[in-house]
Amino acid sequence: MPLYNVPLDDIRFVLHEVLDVEKTLSDIPAYEETSSADLMDQVLEEGAKICQDVLFPLNMSGDHEGCTFEKGVVRTPKGFQEAYALFSTGGWCGVSADPEYGGMGLPAVMNASMQEMLTSSNMSFGMYPGLSQGAYEAISHFGTDVQKQTYLPHLADGSWSGTMNLTEPHCGTDLGLIKTKAIPNKDGSYAVSGQKIFISAGEHDLTENIVHLVLARLPDAPEGVKGISLFIVPKFLPETGARNDGVFCASIEEKMGIHANATCVMVYENAVGWLLGEPHKGLKAMFTMMNAARLGVAMQGLGIAEVACQNAVAYAKDRLQMRSLSGIKAPDKPADPIIVHPDIRRMLLKSKAFCEGARALAYWAGVTLDLANKHPDKTTRAEADDLVALMTPILKAYLTDMGSEIANEAIQVYGGAGFIREHGIEQYARDARIAMIYEGTNGIQALDLVGRKMSLGYGRLLRQFFHPVMAFIEENQMNASLQEFIFPLAKAFGKLQQSTALIAQRGLKDPEEAAAASVDYLRQFALVAMAYMWAKMAGVAQEKLAEGTGNKDFYEEKLHIARFFFARMLPEADARFKMVLAGAAPLMAMKAESF
Repeated sequence: MPLYNVPLDDIRFVLHEVLDVEKTLSDIPAYEETSSADLMDQVLEEGAKICQDVLFPLNMSGDHEGCTFEKGVVRTPKGFQEAYALFSTGGWCGVSADPEYGGMGLPAVMNASMQEMLTSSNMSFGMYPGLSQGAYEAISHFGTDVQKQTYLPHLADGSWSGTMNLTEPHCGTDLGLIKTKAIPNKDGSYAVSGQKIFISAGEHDLTENIVHLVLARLPDAPEGVKGISLFIVPKFLPETGARNDGVFCASIEEKMGIHANATCVMVYENAVGWLLGEPHKGLKAMFTMMNAARLGVAMQGLGIAEVACQNAVAYAKDRLQMRSLSGIKAPDKPADPIIVHPDIRRMLLKSKAFCEGARALAYWAGVTLDLANKHPDKTTRAEADDLVALMTPILKAYLTDMGSEIANEAIQVYGGAGFIREHGIEQYARDARIAMIYEGTNGIQALDLVGRKMSLGYGRLLRQFFHPVMAFIEENQMNASLQEFIFPLAKAFGKLQQSTALIAQRGLKDPEEAAAASVDYLRQFALVAMAYMWAKMAGVAQEKLAEGTGNKDFYEEKLHIARFFFARMLPEADARFKMVLAGAAPLMAMKAESF
């Protein structure tokens, strides 16, 4: 059976020592009572309990049983209803929701840590409240006062859940092709008709109501994405409690993973809905939800990697196989544990280096989101918003790519046992795979980075990352103890700047040049960002060791893993730089007929 222990020490290290969240958020009045280190630690401990003790035990059984569908009704696996009731009663559906609507009002960075724990313990379960958070964000930003009062309290307390309905059978990424229609009714509502596919949590038995946010076209809508509007279509009508008969689930998908989360085909036949936001500007409102979802999906990549890593480490310490090449390490046993072998250590260290670096990077984005949303200074909000916008596609793509990779390496550590269902490790590889696809495939994230984020405001977004990294390098370049980290960071950062300039120059002449470089550029960018985080973590660890405070073994472990990252993982950034230099010709020169 698999295991999972919430890595509270590592989470606290990032929040309190690396990012100093309490100080960072000290100028935000909204967090005056909710950003203290003591309160955050209490929330983390309570969140860890429900994840470890309630949700994790349901993960494997939920995967085996899956959701069932009969006559339009979806039932979640055994134990999910009781677990959700406990989860929502504890207030966990509204961790960062506004207290005005019944939420905890905690910083967004705390929501990020909760999303990590939820995914590690039970990814399928975590998707239900995760989607509700996205619906909450969209309605809170674009809803009328009546819509906010009607929906937000129920989404915050978990009695209602939310979905996002974009994809149709004939279109996925190209939303300009959607055919779902919305016809005005005399009472101000709309009759929504169309079909949506791949709708996560579109139907289930966990909540009293399900609030669908649906992209559709008005009769006077212009062609393309400029003619899309967003509608709130609830399963039950809030005014009367009557069933909204025009919306129903036609079927659920048989999937590779996330079996305990229903992926639905949703049909709308003159379903009653209400416009959310302005006519023909639904894509802007939906992207508020999608951007929140993309950061949530990034946390899914980290969460899966963390639990897979924990299990691989435990197995490597227990599994006996051959003797160490440098001599017997366990003379009292017939063979040494496989953790003595270099290749096993390579996979385990790679997993740990990714998880800890990704956690710091994702939590940095989380606390920056808090600055963007709540800081009283307009300039600070704008700069923070730029950084979050820049980092969102990088986090979504890199963390989910690596989540899948780490899950597969965990299977490799287990060997044949990892391929067998009873050990529970193969589930992580199956569950992780969807995160690279939904909320915009990772290739789309790369195109977003080079096609939109790089050029916006003549590089305005890029400066929000480049400037602090450059300042950190300059500030620490004379620090002898940090030079083993600063020098390779500076070298990789310089090549990232070269890639950026090259893509901008080539892309102006031929957009396919930018597109061809996009995936490699995103990966290069992510590795440099991880190196920045690891250099910061190494600096903190060195300071603590010099002071003689804290757990000596803990900080020495951080330095060991930092050295592994810089020696064995950051060099990939140089390879990606060379791939960017290769240009579009190796990809585009061959005729399509020759494939």
